[in-house]
Amino acid sequence: MASGPLTTEGMPGGGSRRGRAAYGHRPRAARIAVLAVLIFVATTAAGWRGTGHSAGAAPLTASKQAADSVSGRMTADQLPASATSASTPVLNPGARRTCPPAASACADLSADLSWLQSDGTITYGPVRIEPGLPRTPRGTFRVQWKAGAQYVSTEFNEPMPYAVFFAPGGIAFHGGSLTTKSHGCIHLDIDSAQYYYDHLPVGAEVVVF
Repeated sequence: MASGPLTTEGMPGGGSRRGRAAYGHRPRAARIAVLAVLIFVATTAAGWRGTGHSAGAAPLTASKQAADSVSGRMTADQLPASATSASTPVLNPGARRTCPPAASACADLSADLSWLQSDGTITYGPVRIEPGLPRTPRGTFRVQWKAGAQYVSTEFNEPMPYAVFFAPGGIAFHGGSLTTKSHGCIHLDIDSAQYYYDHLPVGAEVVVF
């Protein structure tokens, strides 16, 4: 077999500058690749933290609340309890005392409120009313007679559903407008009018003050 001179260039780890350079670049390239991977991972992690829901939700919510405050809007959790529920009429303690325990129905014309009671204990209401002052009389009366849901006034030719007549001149509780004065009767919302009709028998005491 023919043999030629073996040069250091053909030896792995030989002493030539070309051989040393070829083997020397490999560790350096590996270090650069590892460094690039680390930079990529660090950048990605920072970006994820900056856009994550847990980190970003609070500032966004605070910003929205601030904007709502400036514009005059209120969010649902900022509303007072009285604004999120229907307003309920409040009965003056003095009015309660004015209506005697013997009365089954009471009407306070000063506060535009009425309620039903039994032995002084309120059983229904108070509810809002619309009287027809000065024709609505004050005093103690008794239920005289009642008319049904389809009853119409013979004097004014107007509906008087669930009328409960208690005073001279055709004065009654009945369903009607709570924003328009009556001709002397006491208007109730239709549900309350039906309840009064069902629960006030003929002869029941009515006190209007």
